[in-house]
Amino acid sequence: MTAEMVAPAWMHEQITAEEYESWSEEQCAGIEIVDGMVVVSPSASKRHNRLARIVANALDAAAGPEWNADTDFDVRLQDVPLTNRRPDVVVYRADTLDITPTRPEHVLLVVEVVSPGSETTDRIVKVDQYAKAGIGFYWRIEQAATGVPLVYTYVLDPATKSYRDGDVFTGVLKVVAPFPVQVDLGQV
Repeated sequence: MTAEMVAPAWMHEQITAEEYESWSEEQCAGIEIVDGMVVVSPSASKRHNRLARIVANALDAAAGPEWNADTDFDVRLQDVPLTNRRPDVVVYRADTLDITPTRPEHVLLVVEVVSPGSETTDRIVKVDQYAKAGIGFYWRIEQAATGVPLVYTYVLDPATKSYRDGDVFTGVLKVVAPFPVQVDLGQV
């Protein structure tokens, strides 16, 4: 006798914001919700996590009291159909620390670290989603073959709800907007 695997309902049916909010943090870890459908993300590499942490720590130190920078939590881009993204780094208003879900109007900057398997999502899909949601700044970190990451910066054009290309950095990231910060990417 063979056992047939039956996929749980959440794998083939849209879920609502109410259903998602009833899930535990453990159930929400490692997934995003796109147009109501669960998208499972593979575990990130140690290099990926270290890059995100270095950038988050530098942003948090430079942001001042009005902003926090953190990793690994949802940003609710829309309620219907439910779309939650989990950027690698999020800079958000400090006065929204205890407000859940975090919404685009709370967010100043999102950072994605591109990994094998996330190239199209991080380079094309999320850029469009974050821009349409009105998030002012987007940074994409590419893990280059040389070992030194490249950071592509983007700034929102509010009239078109699309991002304009900003500067590209390698070695040391040094920006003045959204606030002055310098990050040594060589310390990975």
